[in-house]
Amino acid sequence: MKKVILVLAFTFLGFTAAFAQRFGYVDSDYILKHMPDYVSAQKQLGALSDQWQKEVDNRFQEIDRMYKAYQADQVLMSADMKKRREDEVVNKEKAAKDFQRQKFGPNGELETKSSSIMKPIQDRVAKAVQAVAEAENLDMIFDKNSEVIMLYANPRYDKSADVITRLGLKPGVFAK
Repeated sequence: MKKVILVLAFTFLGFTAAFAQRFGYVDSDYILKHMPDYVSAQKQLGALSDQWQKEVDNRFQEIDRMYKAYQADQVLMSADMKKRREDEVVNKEKAAKDFQRQKFGPNGELETKSSSIMKPIQDRVAKAVQAVAEAENLDMIFDKNSEVIMLYANPRYDKSADVITRLGLKPGVFAK
């Protein structure tokens, strides 16, 4: 009799534990594609990146022209002139690499600008996710596109459309 009661108790506890936590997931890429702010920010960052990349390319093209001119004139130069022209090319190349690192490197202007533009958008999405989780009494919401590995996701737990609605947008209508 004790064994039966014990088995029933463990079974009941197992079912209780299984239903105690509620989960959902969102697809952050899908959500962000709906947000005009995000699409606009991506375009703005892309334009800025293209502009800076053109500047970097122009600087390296100028260095290449200087080096080719140096090579062509090298036979006619004195040792002092060669040294001076080599130094010019080396200094110009160093400046170009510094510029490139300043714009595109870690903690560069592009990363800083991206963070400042994207932070309000990410905060808005996070608040909407939290509101959906609280409204639907969910314990956890995963992001389908993050480092968390999700081998299977039942579509009924996908809360992406709810988050999009909470943001005041219409699911299925992507921003342009």
